[in-house]
Formats: sequence, C-alpha cells, structure tokens
Amino acid sequence: MFDLDQLLIDCRAANAESEPRQAVREVLRRAVAQPAAIAAAMRPTEGGFRVLFGSADLTVLHFVWAPGMRLFPHDHRMWAAIGIYTGQEDNTFYRRPDASRHAIVESGTKELGVGDVLVLGDDAIHAVANPKAALTGAIHVYGGDFVRQRRSQWGPGPLEERPFNMDDVEEQFAAANRRWLANRGS
Repeated sequence: MFDLDQLLIDCRAANAESEPRQAVREVLRRAVAQPAAIAAAMRPTEGGFRVLFGSADLTVLHFVWAPGMRLFPHDHRMWAAIGIYTGQEDNTFYRRPDASRHAIVESGTKELGVGDVLVLGDDAIHAVANPKAALTGAIHVYGGDFVRQRRSQWGPGPLEERPFNMDDVEEQFAAANRRWLANRGS
C-alpha cells in the first residue's frame, strides 16, 4: 500500500542528507517500485499538477500528463528528481550554445517509463511530452521552492527565452485535456 504522508516524510528526511539528490532518488525508486499502489492512491483522471508539499528548500508535485501533451522547454534553476508510476514521460534536453543566454539548442532525449527515476541538475533545460494514448503520472521532487523560483521558458511558440509564466503552463494542460476528451468522444 502506498502512503503519501510517508513519501513526504521520507522526501523531507532525504533532503536533509549530505547528498539530497541521491537520497531523494532512492526514495522515489522505492515509491515507483509499487506503481499500481501509487496509481490507486493518486487516482489520476486528467492532466494537471498539484503541490503535495512545499517549503523554501523542497517541493513535491504530482504531475499528470494528458495523452499527447507536450510542455515547452523550461528550466527549474534547482535540482529535480522525477519518478514515473504510470505511462511514459519523454524529456528533450536543451543547452545554451553560447554566452547569449537566450538561445537554446537540442542536446539529447531521455524516455522514462513506469518505475524509472531521473535526476536533473540545477542547470537543466527540458521539454516534457507524453507520447502515449493514456495518462502519465509522475512524482516530481525539487530542491527548492518550485512555485516561487524565478525561471525561464522557451515557448509556447518560438524558442525565445522569456520569464516563466504559470498561466502558459495551465493553458498547455487545459488544451491537452480538451484534445484528449474530444478524441475520446470520437
């Protein structure tokens, strides 16, 4: 049985370790080793995200990616650990090719499936996509205050750097949910 309260206690304890990224990765590995139990507890029904825990030095989010959804490139400016409990999350990574700090170029990909855990450094820039015809559920843990951290996004639209805008993210989720629901009805 999956215990969300225990997961949050374990994440907070791991964040206090000398190597918090590695400790949080182990917490997520243990959690996503029981994917059906997490899915039963979290009951994803549509794309979106919810803050499970937030403080100045740690944020835990529940992400659900709608089928076919793609979120534009963005950074976090803090480390992150991602654990997948249902579906698939495809990450496309980007880097800044020079000191301009505005341009980005694609630099690789990583496909995450059920039971996978990925740790990102504080300089990571990535886009996220759900290539499946079903929901993807994930637990994301961040080494800081994800909600209040200033960061950047490259999109929607052209890959031009701009301040991160939560309204754009919410619209991406809403549009993906509308497409998914429209396709389910046809």
